[in-house]
Amino acid sequence: MSTAARQRIQLVTGDITKLSVAAIVTAANEALVGGHGVDGAVHRAAGPGLFAECRDIGYCPEGEARITKGHLLPAKYIIHTVGPVWEDGRHGEERLLRSCYTNSLQLAEAHGISTIAFPCIATGAHEYPAEEACRVAVAAVANWLESHELPNEVVFCCYEESDATLYRERLSEIGVAI
Repeated sequence: MSTAARQRIQLVTGDITKLSVAAIVTAANEALVGGHGVDGAVHRAAGPGLFAECRDIGYCPEGEARITKGHLLPAKYIIHTVGPVWEDGRHGEERLLRSCYTNSLQLAEAHGISTIAFPCIATGAHEYPAEEACRVAVAAVANWLESHELPNEVVFCCYEESDATLYRERLSEIGVAI
């Protein structure tokens, strides 16, 4: 990975709804109606306007992404992506998870978004193993940054310190100084 690409990756531990970035990503459900975990927190923090906008969008299949306004969040945009439910790793879960990141980054680029923050996608209710999800996330973002100018900065936002530890280790392996 090039030095320029490595310098565009950050890691923070905390609440993604509080970040002052151009866009945050939420690990949504297919109906885009909020729920548990990060998506529930995003919907609560963004306010009722988000629910209305999501209702108008409708459905989002696994691996795809949709974009809305940030409403009451510091972020101007919310990118909703639906991670795969972990079965056993032999049902296309890695491909779908990778596409969550790639499709989110494509939306960011298409909307001129300079900074984007990702949570740990699919590791909660979808039960994707955290270490494996981290590997997929870092590889997908690193590959994207090698050949695209936008976003200028990608932030991995981990709510739990145990997840942040996994990301620190993985990012260190590819030469990202955290």
